[in-house]
Amino acid sequence: MRILGLDPGLAIVGYGVIDVPLNNAVSGHEDVRVIDYGIIRTCTGVELSKRLQAIYEDTSSLLDELKPDLISIEKLFFYRMGNTIAVAQARGILLLCMGLRSLQHVEFSPPQVKLALTGDGRACKQEVQQAVARNLQLTTLPRPDDAADGLALALTAWYDTPTRQSATCTALSR
Repeated sequence: MRILGLDPGLAIVGYGVIDVPLNNAVSGHEDVRVIDYGIIRTCTGVELSKRLQAIYEDTSSLLDELKPDLISIEKLFFYRMGNTIAVAQARGILLLCMGLRSLQHVEFSPPQVKLALTGDGRACKQEVQQAVARNLQLTTLPRPDDAADGLALALTAWYDTPTRQSATCTALSR
């Protein structure tokens, strides 16, 4: 199964794609493959409608190329009110792209992602990045941060599947 994690933002949309075994109840992290990760960037100083159009076009291309089976997207989390409306608009574009393709998606808040990867819903960004690198057997921390967040969202979706939950508890206790 291919899972795409999306971390919405107006300036930067982070994404991470993993392939996981369908019978993931008996599989470990060694069976998870990182396919791609990166960012979609829009230019500051450009009209909002053009930035949203760029997110739409780039996300559409990404979805068409990667053909994910499931998308994991970050829920809005209100900690910086000045940024919330812009992120909500970008997130709406991502949801539109998914809806037009009838793609299944799940949503997680930042504390849910932190809890799934580190066992602590208040973990710092560095701890989450280290968990992503460890669980995906990467030799370095994924960069930029937004791409790491995309991978974290994809992993969280994998951990959240019903057959995976019992195996995840074992992985988190390492």
